[in-house]
Amino acid sequence: MPFSSLPPLPKPFIHLEFFLELLDNSEKSLNSMFTRTYGKLYVQNSEVFQDLFTELKRYYTGGNVNLEEMLNDFWSRLLERMFQLLNSQYHFTDDYLECVTKYTDQLKPFGDVPRKLKAQVTRAFIAARTFVQGLTVGREVANRVAKVNVVPACVRALTQMLYCPYCRGMPGLKPCRNYCYNVMRGCLANQADLDAEWNLFIDAMLLVADRLVGPFNIEAVIEPIDIKISEAIMMMQDNSMQVSAKVFQECGQPKPSAIGRSARGISDVFSSRFRPFTPEQRPTTAAGTSLDRLVIDIKEKLKESKKFWSKLPDDICAEGKLTESDEEQCWNSHTKGRYFPEVVKEGLTNQVNNPEVILDITRPDTLIRQQIMALRVMTNKLKNAYNGNDISFQDSSDEGSSSGSGSGCSDGCTTEFVFVGTEAPVIRADRSDERAAAAAAGQSLSCGPSTVLVMAALTLPLWAVQTQWR
Repeated sequence: MPFSSLPPLPKPFIHLEFFLELLDNSEKSLNSMFTRTYGKLYVQNSEVFQDLFTELKRYYTGGNVNLEEMLNDFWSRLLERMFQLLNSQYHFTDDYLECVTKYTDQLKPFGDVPRKLKAQVTRAFIAARTFVQGLTVGREVANRVAKVNVVPACVRALTQMLYCPYCRGMPGLKPCRNYCYNVMRGCLANQADLDAEWNLFIDAMLLVADRLVGPFNIEAVIEPIDIKISEAIMMMQDNSMQVSAKVFQECGQPKPSAIGRSARGISDVFSSRFRPFTPEQRPTTAAGTSLDRLVIDIKEKLKESKKFWSKLPDDICAEGKLTESDEEQCWNSHTKGRYFPEVVKEGLTNQVNNPEVILDITRPDTLIRQQIMALRVMTNKLKNAYNGNDISFQDSSDEGSSSGSGSGCSDGCTTEFVFVGTEAPVIRADRSDERAAAAAAGQSLSCGPSTVLVMAALTLPLWAVQTQWR
């Protein structure tokens, strides 16, 4: 089949939209309940809460946001607004309000809620964002490696294995399995070198996946965030007299408001107790999908993808698919009969003794080495995220075409499979290249089929990696 018609690799298992929908639902729930409970006072100060969710979304989507600083800033702004509302009979300058926030740690106006919420939010968001980033990197690596690098020696070996039986008058003869192993391990030698780093990456992904369903489950953290913030607000309202007295002592007695407003109406509003939604009333994600079920499904697919690259020759050369099970009745590269050479091991360095594909083992494929490095960097980020350490990502608006953005191809575009040889320019599917491949193989044009057809033996199994990322 034409490679241009192959579909692009699918999105990662957990779409970015899933967590963003959780945040949207939590924001809607907070806005609805706070409007119902605090009325006009909330509406007049709602931007404090809107900014909180905006920054959480920006962090999650790759923005350069320091979670701890952002949360500290939220509580400082909320303290300033609350302090003014609860002491509306006074006028406060910006300098005075800055003095108020300096004593936040001493006063603990919101009790222990900010500390607990910060610990939960940071651990949950670090794990979730890094995990989704890992899924994206895995998808990108698979997508790039699927653009198979094919050297002329591989083209010759594939042509001889798949099509030369036709020239010998044995069109129904399949290759011997060990013969197929040597050809495929030679052709996929560089891909096999990806396997070790890929497996470490998958192990790190599985560790972080456990964080998503553990005590720092982002779904369990986001959903009740409105209730926790309201608890903090009510705690400050209950302790407003002690907090105000301490502030007046440290920052000085404020001047009375020129308007001479009374705090009575505001106190009445804050005496209203917060009434959260019941679980049945809370908004749900569009599909009603729980994070636990998604993570279980993802972990299974991750486990299945381990050792994918080193197993490719085995999958391609499986009996009944491409090779003959009868070792005496198979194509051995010359005629019908047993294949005697030993099967070489996977990886580029082991191809020094490969009798079927002659490779320069001192010239590893550059694209594969780049993907190994990309996996190594991502694995380190995942390990840090597992330990609760924040990871510094570039702001998505500055990333351009860096890791995670791939080739700039949108989800609707089609990935074109381009074959770039380390020893030759791009091999394209035209008649001149067919003749060149046939001539290099020492065969007549009638024995050298279309290069695209030859390459299908390599690329279609690589295409199967997409099923691992559905």
